[in-house]
Amino acid sequence: MSLHEIRGKIDSVDNIRQITRAMEMVAASKMRRAEQRMAASRPYAKQMAAIVGRLARGKPEYRHPWMRERPVRRVGMIVVSSDRGLCGGLNAALFRAALTRLQEFEAANVAVDLCTIGAKAQAFFARLGCNLLAHAVCPDDEPKIETLIGAVRVMLDDFAAGTIDRLDLSFNKFVNVAVQQPVITQLLPLVPEVTDQPVAHWDYLYEPEARPVVTRVLERFVESQLYQAVVENVACEQAARMVAMQAASSNAGDIIDELRLDYNKSRQARITRELAEIVGGSKASRRR
Repeated sequence: MSLHEIRGKIDSVDNIRQITRAMEMVAASKMRRAEQRMAASRPYAKQMAAIVGRLARGKPEYRHPWMRERPVRRVGMIVVSSDRGLCGGLNAALFRAALTRLQEFEAANVAVDLCTIGAKAQAFFARLGCNLLAHAVCPDDEPKIETLIGAVRVMLDDFAAGTIDRLDLSFNKFVNVAVQQPVITQLLPLVPEVTDQPVAHWDYLYEPEARPVVTRVLERFVESQLYQAVVENVACEQAARMVAMQAASSNAGDIIDELRLDYNKSRQARITRELAEIVGGSKASRRR
């Protein structure tokens, strides 16, 4: 390889490193905002889950259809992914977990319908030929439930109609900057609150009546769990992208160091060769 070619490769890799550094800084900034949104919404989602968990565990005067267990013949799964790539193995880990669950359902002769949130999930499962009923995207890094609930409403209507008997939610949970954990949880029917105490025969007091209050609470619960899953996934995406771009910048630096070493070796060999030619020419002229 000539010196000119090595110099060109160094410049090319250096340009890539500048891009990855810029993407790393942008991802770090977006991750901080996403982490703040995620942390702000976690208490609400946790409390809503606790309330409906107690509802499912108790003996309410009105039992909503979302609270009724039934034999599972068909399952719906909502898969939340990123819209963009360059975030390491974030989506791949989630898809592996989802595929493992799909294989378990297939082994039990349970059919699966999918709803995807995020372009990567849609492309992946469409390529596998899965039954996709609905799809939604996050147009920006600040997701809004209004843009997501439309696609999920298809799954909720199917559950209410008895077309599907169970609804799962799959997403990446933010643990810390370096760790993002794929999670698959049962959204419907409602999972009773886990406790060591025996099941109590109790209920909340409702005004004016139980049915509209319970229905509204359960709708808010589904919205809160869906929104929390999406903001968790956005935080995971930005953290994974920041780490991936940091690794890419570091690798680009290593490649540049190797290329510079090759450049210096080639340059030194060229200088040595030219000196040898000069010395050889000088000896030949003295012999004459």
